[in-house]
Amino acid sequence: MTIPPNTPESTVRVAVVTGAGSGIGRAVAHELLDHGWYVALAGRRSGALEQTARANDRALVVPTDITDPQQVEALFSTVTGTWNRVDVLFNNAGAFGPRASVDEIPLSDWNDVVAVNLTGSMLCAAAAVRAMKSQDPQGGRIINNGSISAHAPRPQSVAYTTTKHAITGLTKSIALDGRTSRVTASQIDIGNTATELTAGFTTGTLQADGSTKNEPVFDVHHAARAVRQLAELPLEVTVDSLVITATGMPFTGRG
Repeated sequence: MTIPPNTPESTVRVAVVTGAGSGIGRAVAHELLDHGWYVALAGRRSGALEQTARANDRALVVPTDITDPQQVEALFSTVTGTWNRVDVLFNNAGAFGPRASVDEIPLSDWNDVVAVNLTGSMLCAAAAVRAMKSQDPQGGRIINNGSISAHAPRPQSVAYTTTKHAITGLTKSIALDGRTSRVTASQIDIGNTATELTAGFTTGTLQADGSTKNEPVFDVHHAARAVRQLAELPLEVTVDSLVITATGMPFTGRG
């Protein structure tokens, strides 16, 4: 996990990926590692993170509960202590929570989803920005994983949808506040990529009209490649938002 001697500093690219133990986070971590990045893998399950790492000497496993401010600070201290900088944060960890409408969701479930999806993302972004401001050369990129739920909800998804709308505000605020420090932010909104979370989409999921229908999905590696392409842009370029979906999924238009 250490940088080999005589490696030109300009060639070292460091990323932090949260929720790296499965799904989109694992796919993005693999994509970055396969293209020469040094990647810190953050998530609650150390065993799953080790599986993502695949014994790659450019992967750093850091078990982290992103809802805990002390653990988040320890994550970024470990990364900067190991590799001296943070170039990219992929703010990916999230939870869908129970299916419930606004009048049904228990407050404890609401708070759990907000803690992971919104507060956890804010804590990671804050720690990343502090690192990016203090490093030399200064700057970096934060890529927030939104969702098409940042644009339009699914039925019975009030907590998830609300937090994903809030991620848009977080992204824009980071981009604005980071201007003078060469810190920029992008949001990627992914719809129906094939992961454990979306396994039910191909066998029938609830629609806005109350019916249940199968939905198309797409290979998660396409989403991972899009994240890497955002990560590798020079800091003189910002992609404010990117929407990537399975062709034909019920999103554009009225279903």
